[in-house]
Amino acid sequence: MPLFSYHISHEQFAPRDLLGLVQHAEAVGFDAAFSSDHLQPWSPSQGQSGFAWSWLGAAMQATERLSFGAISVPGGWRYSPAVLAQAIATLGQMFPGRLPWIALGSGQAMNEAVAGQPWPEKAERNARLREGAEITRALLAGETVTHRGRVSVVHAKVWSRPEQPTRLVGAATTEATAEWLGGWADGLLTVGTQPDKLRRIVDAFRRGGGEGKPLFLKADLSWAATEAEALEQAHAQWRFNLLGGDLNWELRTPEQFEAAARFVRPEDLHESVLISADPARHAAQLRECAALGFESIDLHNVGTNQRAFLDMAGRELLPALRP
Repeated sequence: MPLFSYHISHEQFAPRDLLGLVQHAEAVGFDAAFSSDHLQPWSPSQGQSGFAWSWLGAAMQATERLSFGAISVPGGWRYSPAVLAQAIATLGQMFPGRLPWIALGSGQAMNEAVAGQPWPEKAERNARLREGAEITRALLAGETVTHRGRVSVVHAKVWSRPEQPTRLVGAATTEATAEWLGGWADGLLTVGTQPDKLRRIVDAFRRGGGEGKPLFLKADLSWAATEAEALEQAHAQWRFNLLGGDLNWELRTPEQFEAAARFVRPEDLHESVLISADPARHAAQLRECAALGFESIDLHNVGTNQRAFLDMAGRELLPALRP
């Protein structure tokens, strides 16, 4: 049976509010929490974007049993791998066993290009991702690292490290990236709610060398009291993630995302968000996804009705997902 985590959406809520929400998630029975790590929100209307790493420390102190995960970018733009490894190791040392994995991706211009370096094409970003991941892995193992390449560190060493290492999981939304990750990442994080699409990504990861490695899923859903409300909040809050192609990785500002998403229709959201007022429907589809072998499934209710969602999840959704 997978763990079920509550999604910490820094783009949608202020850090102080998220602290209360993660405590509420623990109280209603979630196993874990999974945090985004953005510099900017998807849209100016969302209006938030707290610093994930300081928030994670506060959240681990404010909760008792939840494990945590996050997704970040080690490619040397916003974070040097040395800084990222130090952040991971410090949390792991302070809160043993509660940061079992971190997902690493190739990044988005909106968050990473602010460092002022050129923003390259996907192949180059992937190369930087792998270099940064290997540097991070070596630092977490206690090595002193000098590496001069696409990503560089010189005589870097992380001194305060946990006894239990944190796994470095690769993030993929396409079969090609998943297959490439299979050979070197400690596991796979992917996104979706359609079992057939997810199966193809999982198969590609295993085909590339990921057989036997853990799988993690982020599932975007929209629950509300009525079907109309569930659809409306999905469109209001999450249409920015349906742009397709390379736009998600190339756009530079929240204003550009908002402009690019102006033609996304509410009905288009069904392609990537599980939208329903019926907890049983959410549970049935999530069980199909869980059958693919995911170790943990992150539930992201994309609306602003978080406390109502958490109460519903504790009362109906989580019991329906657990045999």
